[in-house]
Amino acid sequence: MQNLKRRNLILNTTQIVVWAGVFLVPALVTWTTTGHMAQAWGVFGHTAKMVLPLFVLYGLNYYFLVPRFLYGGKGKAKWFYICNVILVLGWALFRYFPRGPVEFPEEVVEQFGKQNMWAFLVGGIIASFFIQVLMILMAVGIRHIMRANETQMQLEEERRKTAEAELTWLKHQLNPHFLFNTLNNISSLTQIDPDKAQESIGQLSDLLRYALYDSEAEKVQLASEIEFMDNYIDLMALRCNEQTTVVKDLQVPSRPVEVAPLLFISLVENAFKHGVNARYPSFVKVSMQMEGDDLVFVCDNSLFGKQGTDRIGSGIGLENMERRLELLYPGRYTYEHSAEGDTYHVKVTLKTA
Repeated sequence: MQNLKRRNLILNTTQIVVWAGVFLVPALVTWTTTGHMAQAWGVFGHTAKMVLPLFVLYGLNYYFLVPRFLYGGKGKAKWFYICNVILVLGWALFRYFPRGPVEFPEEVVEQFGKQNMWAFLVGGIIASFFIQVLMILMAVGIRHIMRANETQMQLEEERRKTAEAELTWLKHQLNPHFLFNTLNNISSLTQIDPDKAQESIGQLSDLLRYALYDSEAEKVQLASEIEFMDNYIDLMALRCNEQTTVVKDLQVPSRPVEVAPLLFISLVENAFKHGVNARYPSFVKVSMQMEGDDLVFVCDNSLFGKQGTDRIGSGIGLENMERRLELLYPGRYTYEHSAEGDTYHVKVTLKTA
């Protein structure tokens, strides 16, 4: 959007510079070559007399006739043409058909001959007509470019508002999904260790505070997001038995880094849902670290045979995550996932700068 505004500013500035040059350059050239200010003023007056009607015609079209009538809606375009015909004909009558006999400069008569003066007059009228039409077309063309830029700015603003609304909707989908799975974990824990379950409820309270309040911001500190994920992984690991190995390597950066909140929870959830089997050795490995300006998240988990509709790497949560990545980091992220042997691998890289 800033580029579009800059383009419109350049067009407006260019128009001012061009018209200023048309008015002033002949007088400046005369002054610099002759050194006579009086002669330069004479040239300026002569130039203004010739150029001012064209400038008025251009300005009326650019600032009033084109936006008010040509782009003013159905039925108004005819007034654009009527007004311009009146302006062009009115100037021709005033300029070339003054009251009294027509007098031509002596040097013109000597050069073209008295018998060719009417042809000279007609040629002047035709040339003036084409110049005026050119001014009108220039005003229409530049106004059309400006209008196209403004339309594009409006479209981009609408896309931005739509994207923000969609992000809010996606984030609200994440919260109940996350809460449902975490409560299942604590529910399983209450049957094994009630004291630990009470402690976990305190952790869940902190998690919900982050998910429902802190995550409402467009960006959060990466350190806060890492703390949230660390606690989340601990809660998810509570329902795992001794057959499961959970490894986490979440490195808090030495400098402040901001990221979109709750981006990677679906990946962690997916790893525990599909990568843990109570009857077989299982593992979940999660790492997150900064590599230069890139945030790199990696999640590996056990890969077991698919049964029924159990489809690793799919689901509403992962679809929402991909959609949020596209909305929040367009062209600034990579999302890789693969299944090789007994391991399912996911890697997300975000450009944070």
